Amino acid sequence: MSSLLLWLHIGFAIFTIGPVTAATMAAPRVIRNKNVSALQFVQRLTRIYSLGTLGVFVFGLALGAVIGQGLLGKWYMTASMTLFIVAAVLLVIIDRDLRTAVRALSSESAEDDAKVQNGRIAAISGLLSVIWLVILFLMVVPTG
Repeated sequence: MSSLLLWLHIGFAIFTIGPVTAATMAAPRVIRNKNVSALQFVQRLTRIYSLGTLGVFVFGLALGAVIGQGLLGKWYMTASMTLFIVAAVLLVIIDRDLRTAVRALSSESAEDDAKVQNGRIAAISGLLSVIWLVILFLMVVPTG
């Protein structure tokens, strides 16, 4: 059972966290190009893969519970789970900003060109990438 959960945990990590990171990192360029249809696609990708990342958390939690031995109580597991929750909140903020940018670029008004959302998405997606790397480090290099 634990090997199946490990495979699911790693599979979800590879096939959801990578694409959501790529989508959020591509969003600022799409906003700058004012390509509304591409931005709608990026927003949809971000939402779908953000929901998929919850599988990483669920299967990781289940794996920790099955393995037992107080694994979930270790400091690095607590830190990585906390960082994951922070990342999930950041993904919600990015999704909100993407929706706002789509509305701004779709409107007839030329004065709102989504520059605020562009900067915020760029900054948060960079932070999100660092969080994913820290979580990866905490999962690969555990210390007592």
